[in-house]
Amino acid sequence: MKTFAPLLACLLAAPFIHAEEVGEVSTTFKLLSPNDKVIVEAFDDPGVQGVACYVSRARTGGYSGALGLAKDPSRFSVACRQVGPIRFAGPIPKQAQVFKEGASFVFKHVRVVRIVDAKRNVLTYLTYSDKLVDGSPDNAITAVPVMDQKIPLKN
Repeated sequence: MKTFAPLLACLLAAPFIHAEEVGEVSTTFKLLSPNDKVIVEAFDDPGVQGVACYVSRARTGGYSGALGLAKDPSRFSVACRQVGPIRFAGPIPKQAQVFKEGASFVFKHVRVVRIVDAKRNVLTYLTYSDKLVDGSPDNAITAVPVMDQKIPLKN
């Protein structure tokens, strides 16, 4: 139970992680409604101080996009970087969801999962989308090496 509780806390906290929109570009022009866009959002890894991740993704415009009813495409990119000294509050799980955000009105999400490569002492981050019935195989991955300490893993 001791090892399950922190993992559960991380999974429950992930939906509340807020990404900050840092920029956007329009990809199509729509005369009377919002344009289709590619947005860039940033968030800090909630379990590893000193690591920030940037996710780019398409956002559908038009009237359905303006009303929050559009289904965004399942194509994402992620880049995570060391932005300060890396610190661990304690041991981290080998795999944990660190970000989740809706990509449609219901049932579709953008997710980022941190996976520890213990052999190489690297934090890898995988982004993908899921839906209630079927997800998408489109994904992207990035890695952050930890050079000055061993990544503390939960058993």
